[in-house]
Amino acid sequence: MKSGLIAALVAALPTFAFAAPTSYPLTIENCGRSVTFENAPQKIVSIGQGMTEVLYSLGLADKVAGTAVWVGPVLSPYAEVDAKIKRLADNDPSFESVVGLEPDLVAAEFEWHVGPMGSVGKREQFSDLGINTYVSPADCVAKTNVDGGDGVRNELFKMDLIYREITELSKIFDVEDKGTALIADLKQREAAAVASIKGVELKNLPIVFWYSSKETKGDAFIAGKNSAPAYILETIGARNVVTTEEEWPLVGWETIAEANPSVIVVATMDRRRYAADDPAVKIKFLETDPVVSQLDAVRKKRFVMMDAQSMNPTIRTIEGIETLARGIQSFGLAN
Repeated sequence: MKSGLIAALVAALPTFAFAAPTSYPLTIENCGRSVTFENAPQKIVSIGQGMTEVLYSLGLADKVAGTAVWVGPVLSPYAEVDAKIKRLADNDPSFESVVGLEPDLVAAEFEWHVGPMGSVGKREQFSDLGINTYVSPADCVAKTNVDGGDGVRNELFKMDLIYREITELSKIFDVEDKGTALIADLKQREAAAVASIKGVELKNLPIVFWYSSKETKGDAFIAGKNSAPAYILETIGARNVVTTEEEWPLVGWETIAEANPSVIVVATMDRRRYAADDPAVKIKFLETDPVVSQLDAVRKKRFVMMDAQSMNPTIRTIEGIETLARGIQSFGLAN
């Protein structure tokens, strides 16, 4: 009797298909270049917080020799391990500091750091030294980067690009099972966030995402129509007030005022490169500027504070969906 019960329980357990080990040499087509790995990289320099957090999430922290370009605190589960890894710079590291760690892979979140006009270095510079490079597909697929800035996104960003990054990195490092599990978790969280406001008509709800501004009262870096925040809005069914294809266009507050957003999503960050990086500075401007203070979102204090990394094309974009969904519910806009 007992053996029959055990057999029934075992039969009811879910089955998992384990990925085959990576076969080297492995060639990956990455942002217009063919990159060949003779074996799994053993020493990485990661440039970009989003890229670093993907590597940590795949259990690869022990291979990361150095990091750079940080906007805020690392994801909390990795705070202890991150504290032990050399931080080359909070912003752009020098080429010399990167190659000085003798990595066999430099992994970058953005082409403006490692790419045709890379502020850190061009991919050819690294390959000449025998160092492989990998750039997040989210920054080059259907996207034009020509001036070292945020670039122009020709199609709406989708999380599939992040899932591609996770899949490729897990293949490169022969940890495909971890990649599969990470993607499954992110998709489950996205579905849950969308389900939390299911059936609510939000298509006419105008929302603006404010990342920062070079001058507090000047033009603001606002999420463009194909950006990661635009994906968040499409996912939950709301409307972006910006229609340009630039990733983060500079938009005047007069233009934003004409759109009269119902909700303003405010980026929070530790970075203090620009005058309006500080979220407290943003809120003070919104509430005291003679024109902007009259917006519906400001008068009704419909501010959603969102980690800046959730506004970038990263694994945290899912967190952005969750954050905005909670905000919309708290304002009574989802009822």
